Amino acid sequence: NALRRESESLFYRAHEIRRRAQIINTEIKPDIALCLHLNAESWGNPERPTMVPRNHFHLLINGTYSAGELRLEDNRFHLLKRLLQRTHDEELALNLRVATAMAKATGLPPYQYTTNNAKIAVTGNPYIYTRNLLANRIYHCPVVFLEPYVMNNPAVYQRIAMGDYDGEREIAGTMRKSLIREYADGVTEGLRLYYQKARGNNQ
Repeated sequence: NALRRESESLFYRAHEIRRRAQIINTEIKPDIALCLHLNAESWGNPERPTMVPRNHFHLLINGTYSAGELRLEDNRFHLLKRLLQRTHDEELALNLRVATAMAKATGLPPYQYTTNNAKIAVTGNPYIYTRNLLANRIYHCPVVFLEPYVMNNPAVYQRIAMGDYDGEREIAGTMRKSLIREYADGVTEGLRLYYQKARGNNQ
């Protein structure tokens, strides 16, 4: 069982991400990479998962390397590559716009880290943290790494189960779009705001 758990962890935490990065970096070569996730809180016994009242949102950009991580050659290589490519400046600007749009679209409060492996990226903006993750380190382009919604929050769980739908429906006393459209619209609006400014286009 221990061997199976470790092999599964290495697959989805390392190998699968590295393979995806190879495709992105050598074949697709995009201007940016969007990492779209749904978050979750600890839910105790997986056979009887616990619902939680908390619901929040944050984004992660590359940074906050620990001393132990910097002792690893591949971490130093990718850090240096990102510094030389000047990826950080565009990555931060992108994430600032997406954070603003997603906070407005979802109405979610910011997540607050209590560990030392992540730090607030910009003073005054509680939604964006720097954290050294494989997926935001090895892609050779700016990354927008999103962590909205807590899946085991009752309202979020209900919205996920409802799937996509037209218009709005009442969720916990509030009229809401489908979670899928709310998520997509928030990200799209953030990108529109960023590229409108970056390209000097007022349309």
